[in-house]
Amino acid sequence: MRQTKIKVILAPLNKFIEQDYSAGLTLLVATIIALIWANSPWKESYHHLWETELGITVAEFSIIKSLHIWVNDGLMSVFFFMVGLELKREFMAGELSSLKKATLPAFAAIGGMIVPATIYTLINLKSGAPQGWGIPMATDIAFSLGVLAALGKSIPIPLKVFLIAFATVDDLGAVVVIALFYTSEFSLENFLLGVGFASMLLAGNLLDIRTPYFYAVIGGIGVWTAFLLSGIHATIAGVISAFMIPANTLVDEKEYSEKVKKLSEEFEKEIPLKASLVTHRQNTIIEKIKMLSEDAQTPLQKLEYSLSPIVLYFIMPVFALSNAGVEINSTFFNELFSPVGMGIFFGLLVGKFIGIVSFAKLTIKMKWAELPAKTSWKHIYGVALLGGIGFTMSLFISELAFKGSHYNQTAKIGIFVASLVSGGLGYFVLKSLIKKSEKQITQ
Repeated sequence: MRQTKIKVILAPLNKFIEQDYSAGLTLLVATIIALIWANSPWKESYHHLWETELGITVAEFSIIKSLHIWVNDGLMSVFFFMVGLELKREFMAGELSSLKKATLPAFAAIGGMIVPATIYTLINLKSGAPQGWGIPMATDIAFSLGVLAALGKSIPIPLKVFLIAFATVDDLGAVVVIALFYTSEFSLENFLLGVGFASMLLAGNLLDIRTPYFYAVIGGIGVWTAFLLSGIHATIAGVISAFMIPANTLVDEKEYSEKVKKLSEEFEKEIPLKASLVTHRQNTIIEKIKMLSEDAQTPLQKLEYSLSPIVLYFIMPVFALSNAGVEINSTFFNELFSPVGMGIFFGLLVGKFIGIVSFAKLTIKMKWAELPAKTSWKHIYGVALLGGIGFTMSLFISELAFKGSHYNQTAKIGIFVASLVSGGLGYFVLKSLIKKSEKQITQ
C-alpha cells in the first residue's frame, strides 16, 4: 500500500504514540518544563501566562475566567468526559463488567481511598487544613502505567489489567468526592437547568441518536455551562455526558462480516479503470462499507478512540504545565514536613500501599476473589506502590481543596515527592521480581 507523504512524515510520531509509556513520558516532560520555568529567571512570565483572562460574551451573558481556570474547568472537563467513557466501557464489557472481575480491583481501590484519606485526616486534625483529605486518594493511571510499561513485556498482562481496573474505580471515587465534597456555592436554578440538558442527552440515547455533534453541543455546552454556574464542579458534567453516549451497535459481528465479505467480492469483480480513480460502482461499494462500519461501531468507543490522543498528548500535558510550577526554594523542606505535606506524603506512599494490599488480602481471604493469573503477592505489592503516584488527579483535587490558599503550594510539594518515591519503589520491587524470574529461567 502506498504511503502518503504526510503519513511518512508523521510515522515516527505515530510510532511513539503507540508505545505504552508514551503518555506518561509526555506528562513527565510537561511537568519538568513547568518546574524549570517556575524556578527560572522568567518565572514571572509563567505565573502571568496562566493569570491571563479570557472570556465568552453573548449579548448580556458572559463568562470571564483566567487561562488557568479555563484549563482546570474547561479542558479538564474533556479529560473527565474521557474518564466517563472509560468507566462506562469497563462497566459494560471490561474488567468491571461482572462481579467476579470487579471484586478484587474494586475492594483494592476502596482501601486505596479510605486509608490515605484517614492518614491525612489524623495528621491534620489541628492543622487548619482538614479539607485536603481527598488529595492522597487518587492514582494517576498515565504515570503508573508508564512505569509499568518501562519494565517491559516481562510484567504479567493480568497485573496490568488489575492496575487499570483499580485505577478506574479510583477515578470513579475521585469523581464522587469532587461532586459531593468540593462543590462551591450551590445554585438550584442552574443545577436544574443542567439536569434538563442531561435529560435531553438521555432522550437522545433512547432515541438512538448516534451523531457525536448532538452530544457535544448539548453536553459540552449545555450541561457544562449549567453545572459551571450551579457551583457543582464543571468537570462532573463531562462524566454525566459520557454516561449518556450510546454504547450499542446497529450491526452484530456476524452480519457485519458477511456483508463486508459480499461487498468485497463485488468490488473485486468490478473492472478497474486504467487510471488512479476507482469506478463509480467501486466508489459506491466503498461508501457502503464505510456506512456499514459506522453501524458496527458504538458511538462510545468511536469517541473514546478519537479523544484519547487529544486527552493524553494535549490536555493532560497542558494541565501539568499550568499546575506543576512549584517553586523550589528555602522553604521547600519546611513545606514538605508540615502537616499538610506529611499528610499527603504518607497518605500516598503508605496509605495507598496499606489500603490496596490489606483490602485485597481481605477480599481473597474471604474467598470473594482470587489473585490475577501469573501474579504473586509481591507483584501486588509493586503495583500497590505504583498506586501512590497521585499527580494529575491529586493536583486537580488540591486546586479545589486549597483554591487561593498557600496550602496549595504545600500540597503540590507533597504530591510530587510522594509520587516520585512511590513510583521509584514500585519500579524497583517489580524489577527485582523480573530479574529473579530471569535468573531462575537461566539456571
